[in-house]
Amino acid sequence: MMRSMFSGVSGLRVHQTKMDVIANNISNVNTTGFKSSRVTFAEIFAQTTRGASAANDNTGRGGTNPMQIGLGTTVASIDLSTVQGAAQRTDNPYDLMIQGEGFFIVGDDSGVKFTRAGAFTLDEAGNFVNPSGLKVYGWDRKWNEENADWEIERGQVQPITISGDKWYAPPATTTQIDFTDNLNAVEDGADGFSMQFNFYDSLGNRFVGTITFQLPDDGGVDAGSTTWNYTISPEVYLAGDTDATYTVDFATTSGTVVFGTNGLVQSITPPGADANDFRVPVAATTITPEDGSPTLPASTLGNDANQIVFDFGGLTQFGDKKTNATSEHADGHGPGALINVSVGTDGIITGLYSNSELAILGQIPVATFKNPAGLEKAGDSLYLPSANSGEFDGIGEEIAATGGKIMGGVLEMSNVDLSQEFTEMITTQRGFQANSRIITTSDEMLQELVNLKR
Repeated sequence: MMRSMFSGVSGLRVHQTKMDVIANNISNVNTTGFKSSRVTFAEIFAQTTRGASAANDNTGRGGTNPMQIGLGTTVASIDLSTVQGAAQRTDNPYDLMIQGEGFFIVGDDSGVKFTRAGAFTLDEAGNFVNPSGLKVYGWDRKWNEENADWEIERGQVQPITISGDKWYAPPATTTQIDFTDNLNAVEDGADGFSMQFNFYDSLGNRFVGTITFQLPDDGGVDAGSTTWNYTISPEVYLAGDTDATYTVDFATTSGTVVFGTNGLVQSITPPGADANDFRVPVAATTITPEDGSPTLPASTLGNDANQIVFDFGGLTQFGDKKTNATSEHADGHGPGALINVSVGTDGIITGLYSNSELAILGQIPVATFKNPAGLEKAGDSLYLPSANSGEFDGIGEEIAATGGKIMGGVLEMSNVDLSQEFTEMITTQRGFQANSRIITTSDEMLQELVNLKR
């Protein structure tokens, strides 16, 4: 008689546990990156009142099954559901969502933890942090001398920090100026056409120079081609201050550009390296201030050979187009301050600077586990490895290697399915109610047994 009561008690306990899990799931229905759990039950051990017996040829009797009385139920498992939640658009560039497998790596001096909640911000020290102040870990950048550019240094993860030289983009010296669009011989050939060009020195000072194109006195037409003379003025001025004038020691100050009957450049002088090379190295060695102009700090011009290459290959001489030749395509730039940070689908963090330059600042990898459902919850939407989850190697993986991607301006919502949870709540309530009836019915039977003495 007492066995039924304790079976009912075990049923109450497991259904109470399941209700606790359901309540936690529902309470976190709007928690960013939350992963719901489910409860499974298993029959507890049974009491055997008679064992099984095999068939006996000597007695002529067949076999019999065992007789066992179950002693209730117990919780078999509380499983973590790693199904991905829906995406919630926020348009905050620091909000990130992993589409696919893996976890963000966060931590402090006590160690690293893992999370799917990508609600990150940038603190005053330039650290990527989560709402609890844990730093986001990833890979830093390093300078590649061969490519003269930044690249990701893949290795042991460390806090991602936007600091030091990441706050600014250094200036770059102009090494090439591309001249494009049209020179109309009928419209501007006799009087000549002047245009301005910009170039930067190694300190980021922007200078404005002038180049003039003009047909020679004889018209320049000879044997199916047209020759234009060009002249580079040695006088330049600082951009934004036309009174600050300087003399540049251009080694090449004049030459010719020859157009064919198709209106395209045919040859130039001084000539390029081959027949298809329409570039002129213009050596620029010094910048001398003219009277009344301020003396500038020492700087360099051009490439390693102090040359600024003028590329005339983009010029045309079409008769039905106005003269609109320009020199907008030039490399080099002044210094810039960091104005925006974005994270690409590959996890690479890119900085945009006030001089329109882009630079790699770092990369956010992901941590993957052989059994993510085996992770232990640590609160604050964080997880820790367990004996059955697999270990973190301290390095992580590129998100592309997992077949996923990182979405910027998006957060992962909770994967709680309310319809499922409410259905489970109903069955749990009925199960709890039925088990309570076992106890009350057993109690009534005990009461009848006690009343036998009357």
